[in-house]
Amino acid sequence: MESEKFAFQAEINQLLSLIVNTFYSNKEIFLREVISNASDALDKIRYQSLTDKNKLKDEPELFIHIVPDKANKTLSIIDSGIGLTKYELVHNLGTIAKSGTRDFAAALAAGAADISLIGQFGVGFYSAFLVANSVTVVSKHTDDQQYVWQSEAGGSFTVSKDTSKEKLSRGTKVILHLKDDQLEYLEERRLSDLIKKHSEFINYPISLWTSKASGTSGAQKGKGKEDTHEWKIVNNQRPIWMRNPAEITQQEYASFYKILTNDWEDHLAVKHFSVEGQLQFKAVLYIPKRAPFDVFNPKKRLNNIKLYVRRVFIMDDCEELIPEYLGFVRGIVDSEDLPLNISREMLQQNKILKVVKKNLTRKCLELFADLAENKEQYRKFYDVYSKHIKLAIHEDFQNRAKLAELLRYYSTKSGDELTSLRDYMTRMRPGQKEIYYITGESKTAVQNSPFLEKLKKKGHEIIFMVDAIDEYAVKQLKEYDGKRLVSITKEGLTMEETEEDKKAKEQKKAQYERLCKVMKNILGDEVEKVVVSDRIVSSPCCLVTGEYGWTANMERIMKAQALRDASMSNYMTSKKTLEINTDNSIMNALRIRADRNEKDTAVRDVVLLLFETALLTSGFSLEDPSAFGARISRMLKLGLNLHDATTVPEKRAEHAPSGSSSHKMEEVD
Repeated sequence: MESEKFAFQAEINQLLSLIVNTFYSNKEIFLREVISNASDALDKIRYQSLTDKNKLKDEPELFIHIVPDKANKTLSIIDSGIGLTKYELVHNLGTIAKSGTRDFAAALAAGAADISLIGQFGVGFYSAFLVANSVTVVSKHTDDQQYVWQSEAGGSFTVSKDTSKEKLSRGTKVILHLKDDQLEYLEERRLSDLIKKHSEFINYPISLWTSKASGTSGAQKGKGKEDTHEWKIVNNQRPIWMRNPAEITQQEYASFYKILTNDWEDHLAVKHFSVEGQLQFKAVLYIPKRAPFDVFNPKKRLNNIKLYVRRVFIMDDCEELIPEYLGFVRGIVDSEDLPLNISREMLQQNKILKVVKKNLTRKCLELFADLAENKEQYRKFYDVYSKHIKLAIHEDFQNRAKLAELLRYYSTKSGDELTSLRDYMTRMRPGQKEIYYITGESKTAVQNSPFLEKLKKKGHEIIFMVDAIDEYAVKQLKEYDGKRLVSITKEGLTMEETEEDKKAKEQKKAQYERLCKVMKNILGDEVEKVVVSDRIVSSPCCLVTGEYGWTANMERIMKAQALRDASMSNYMTSKKTLEINTDNSIMNALRIRADRNEKDTAVRDVVLLLFETALLTSGFSLEDPSAFGARISRMLKLGLNLHDATTVPEKRAEHAPSGSSSHKMEEVD
C-alpha cells in the first residue's frame, strides 16, 4: 500500500521549525518526553483492562524498552501501551494542533519559554526532533492494523500500512534517526543515567538493551570475546508515595516531581502524607516554583492531580479532587477505598472523593503555613500565588480563618516588607478597635492618599490593598480575629476622640455649615452631601463613598470590564460625600468668600476645581478631563496676571456638573 502524504498544521510546522533550528544545549529532555508518552499509553491500556481483561490478551506484559543501534544510528523507544490507530497517527501527530501548540510556539519564538517546558504544553513528542533528522513511529492498536508514521520535519509527514515482517503485538515503537552530532544518545551509560535522572519513578519497568562482553572457552579458546545482549531494568524504585517519607531524599522528591509535571525546575515545596482510619489514601503534593501560564483560564480542565486506586492509574483530570483555587498544586493521590472500575460520573457522586478533597485542601493549607515559617521561602511562594490565596478567601468560607493567616500586605509601617494581619494586630494603638485599610491601583498610588493623613498623625497603621482581587476578598473577609476590617475611603470610619476633640469638631461644623450648603448647591447631584471631615489634615478635601457601595478603586476595576453589566454598575456605584478640611487655608478663604457672596462665579470655579481635584486624589476618574484642564489653564493665567487678547473669557458654555449653570472664572479680589 502506498503511503499517504499529509501537511503539518501551521502551528505544528512553526513549532518544528523552531525546534529543528534551535541551539538549545539541554537536548537530553527528548528522552524524558518520549518515555512519558509511552507511560501515558500504558496507563490507558491498563485502565481499559480493568473492565475488559481481553484488552491485554495480545500482550499481557506492560513495558517500555529502549534499544540503541549504533550500526544504524537509531534509538528506539518501544512500549506495549494502547497504540495509535491510523486516524490517531494522522490527527494526534500532525494535522490537529493540540491546545498548547500555538501558545508554546509563540512563547518559544518570543523567548518567554524554555524548550524544557514542552511537555507541559502537551506537545512533548516533537522534542524528538532536537536530536533526530527524521522520526518513524510504528504503532499497533487493538482495534486497527499496524501503521507507520514518518517525517523529517520538513512541513509534511507520511502514513502507510506497515508491510514489514516485524509485527508489534500491541503498542508503539518510536525510531529516532539521530543527527551525527547527537550519537552520544546511543551510549548505554548515557542512556542509563538519563533514565535514572528523568524517569526513575515511571510506574512501568524501563528496560535498556545492553551489550554484555563474554569470554569463550574450550574449542573457541583463543578466538577472543563475543558480544551478547540482554535487557537491563533501569528503574527499579517502588512508587514514591508508597515509601516512608523519612527514607526519601529531597533529590528523589525532585526527580519524581519532574517526571510527574515535565517541569525542568525543581519544586518549591512538597507534602507527603497518609490518611488512615475509615478512609485510607496516600498522597504527594507539590508546589511548583512558577504558576502555569494558563492557571486562571476558565476553559482549562484541572489535570494537576493524578488519581490512582490501589496503584492503578485512573485519571489525571479529576476536578472533584481539589478546589479551583488550588489548581496550581501538582501531585498524586492513591486511594484504597475507591472501586477500580469507577467512572467519571460515579466520581462526581462519590462521597469518598468529597472526603479526599477536604483532606487534600487541609494538607495544602498546612503546607502553606509551614512555608510561612520561613520569611524568605514564603515570599517566593506569595509573589507567585498570592492571587490564589485571595481567591480562596473569596470562595472558601470554611477555611477563611486559616487562609487569612496567609495574607500579606504592604502598609504605612511595613516599608519594603510585607506584613501579616497577625503582625498588624501587635502594632495596633491602645483603644483601636478596627483594622484600617485602603484599596487602590498601586502602592505608589495609595501611600500618599489624603485619606491616610489623620490616621497616620494619630499613629495608626493602614494596610495597602493594591491587587484588583483584594476588593473581592476583603468583602468576604470582613473581620480578622474579632477586629473589623474598615476601608478608610468609605463612610463609617471612626477614631478615638477626647471630649475636647468632639467639642472642637462641633464648633467647626457650625462655622462651616453654610459653606457646605453652598458647595452642595454648586455640585448638585455629583455628591450626596458635603460635610466637615475628621480624616484629613493637610489636603483641602476628599471624596468618600458609601459604606456598602463600591470604592473608587472598585469603580475603576468595574469600568475596565469589557463585558460589564451597566445596570449593575448603576446600582453599585456609590453616592459620593465630599468631606472638607476646616484647617486648610484654601477652604478657609473659600468660606470667607462664600459668606460675602455665595453667587460669586469665582466661588463656583474654585468649588468645581476642588471637586475635580478630589476625584483624582481620591482615586476616581474624571468624566470630562478637558473641562478640568481648561479650569487649570485659567487659574494659571490669573496667577500670572495674563490679560491679553488670548485670555478673553470663552463664549461657549463650559462643562459643569449636573444642576449647575455655565460660568466663567473671575479674578479673586
